Amino acid sequence: MSGKQTLQVELTSILTCPACGHEAAEEMPQDACQWFHECPACKTLLRPKPGDCCVFCSYGTVPCPPVQAGDGCCG
Repeated sequence: MSGKQTLQVELTSILTCPACGHEAAEEMPQDACQWFHECPACKTLLRPKPGDCCVFCSYGTVPCPPVQAGDGCCG
């Protein structure tokens, strides 16, 4: 019996715009960071907060796939 566990990585996160509060479910890339996202409601360009690797880690309900998998920042 192996001690390795299979980790289920979520690929959808709900991004919340800090400017207007709009929420949208977005699919996250598995192999790259998403450094920018334009809010569909107010057109604010979201960028990661200092210390975060992507907009999902800053404004999403679920961090990006590499962070979920324990591999650290994707950038």
